[in-house]
Amino acid sequence: MNVRTSIIIVVHDQEEELRQNLPAFLQIAEKHDAEVIVVDDMSSDETADVLKQFKASSDRLYITFLPNSVVINPNRQRLALVIGMKAAKGSCIILADIKRPPVSDDWLEQLPIDDIEKKLTEIVLIYTGRKQAVPPRHQEWTYWQDASAIIMKAERHSGRGHKAKWLKFRRGVYDAIAIHRDNMYLVLPLFDNPLKSIRLWSCRLKVYCKNLFNRS
Repeated sequence: MNVRTSIIIVVHDQEEELRQNLPAFLQIAEKHDAEVIVVDDMSSDETADVLKQFKASSDRLYITFLPNSVVINPNRQRLALVIGMKAAKGSCIILADIKRPPVSDDWLEQLPIDDIEKKLTEIVLIYTGRKQAVPPRHQEWTYWQDASAIIMKAERHSGRGHKAKWLKFRRGVYDAIAIHRDNMYLVLPLFDNPLKSIRLWSCRLKVYCKNLFNRS
């Protein structure tokens, strides 16, 4: 099976979201030589059974998990992504959210996959329209460091893994990230940072200034 792009999704107790949204990811994977890797992070609901059902009907789906032996810590999201990366076959990695599925077949087709593979573009932030009438768009960055404030602001939490009640997986600025696999280990430390107020406001200011500059 030819694979250019690997879509990695980390889930925890999200059986309903999987039933509703995983088919959209698998449909795109079938169309565009991609694979979908779902990392189950210690789910206690029927997530595992739902994934097995999808696996039986799609060879584009790969299932793995974060072992129970890994204690709850602030870096569970990061650890789960590492496991997904090790299983990935594609040179272009997309970190996606099961709550934010693609609503168009153009979701992957419009990305600069060739530029990512050649490392001409180091990172792409993907914004998915919530309705069919709103096309997906993306923001390319020549250097991944220029997008670091956006990622840290979006991927922070309170430091208690999936037990966190506040600031858990609060994106709001983008829906997925596309990046070459060689740069993934450089970007992952930006995830799961329990930012204190001063640093969080610093990230917010940097994001605001970047958005203001991009609109000018």
